[in-house]
Amino acid sequence: MQGEFAEFNRIFGMWLLSLEAEEHGRVRKLMNKGFKLALQNLRPRIQKVTDLLIDRVQDTGQFDLMRDFALPFPMLVMAEMLGVDSENQADFIAWSEDILIIADAPQVSLDLARQAQNSLIALNEYFRTLIAERRQNPGDDLISFLIRAEEENHVLTTDEVIAQSSQLIAAGYASIRNFIGNGIYLWLKHPDQLEMLRNDPSLMPNALRELLRYESSAQFATRFATEDFTLHDRLIKKGQTVIALIGSANRDPEKFPNPDVLDITRNADSHLAFGYGAHACLGATLTYIQAEIAFDIIIKRMPNLRLVNDTPEWNPGLLFRGFNSLPLTF
Repeated sequence: MQGEFAEFNRIFGMWLLSLEAEEHGRVRKLMNKGFKLALQNLRPRIQKVTDLLIDRVQDTGQFDLMRDFALPFPMLVMAEMLGVDSENQADFIAWSEDILIIADAPQVSLDLARQAQNSLIALNEYFRTLIAERRQNPGDDLISFLIRAEEENHVLTTDEVIAQSSQLIAAGYASIRNFIGNGIYLWLKHPDQLEMLRNDPSLMPNALRELLRYESSAQFATRFATEDFTLHDRLIKKGQTVIALIGSANRDPEKFPNPDVLDITRNADSHLAFGYGAHACLGATLTYIQAEIAFDIIIKRMPNLRLVNDTPEWNPGLLFRGFNSLPLTF
């Protein structure tokens, strides 16, 4: 079976998440350069996507936040960011969803794994064609910036651009999807906090950090020890797996007093929702920008937003914390 999924493993092994030491540092520096350039002109595109999705349900007075907004939103934003042509966006989204379905499934069947690998290969071939086009006719999209990025005479190869583009989709989708769902749910369950934000919009950056601390989209991260070390009087040996419980750390009372209280005035700068250290999330800034725009427009354009069900069903997956469905009226 391992041989059957050799291509999937090869591509995954090139993701920034899988790289270590000097190789990780080289690719990350180049990714940072391209990413910063791509973010400069992205806000209007994110606003366009947000308004487009809300326009579709504006006259209905009800919608499912997850199905109608939080699910398509990050895919459409990523398509805009990567420069995916509008006629290819449907395929782009379908391939991406196939890949992501195995990221947090409690159980993955052989058929699902094969479907994910086939879609990952199709997505990568699409990127290969897109990269060739951008080498001839560069634009203001992330693919173009990654091709041109250079650091200390290093550049990204075509395979590296492909790999990092597919990782951005996988990493960015679940985090922003759940951030939006969890955030709107928390606003509606804590109307005093939402009213505080309405009265003082300058609290938004602080509020975003507190929402992530309170309900982390990713609940844990897995690492492998590269050497023996001691952590809280426990010996961790080289090669052992360490599972860092992000959701638990973000509720640590020694770090965050009254951690089970949502308080958008709290200093939550040290939350771990985006990880920490060399492998901290590359797309953290993008996630903040998307959430800020989405929350602002949803709150303004959907007055009297209300939960249809006070106890919606959480996704049963282990890694990502979010909702399968979140019906709302407005």
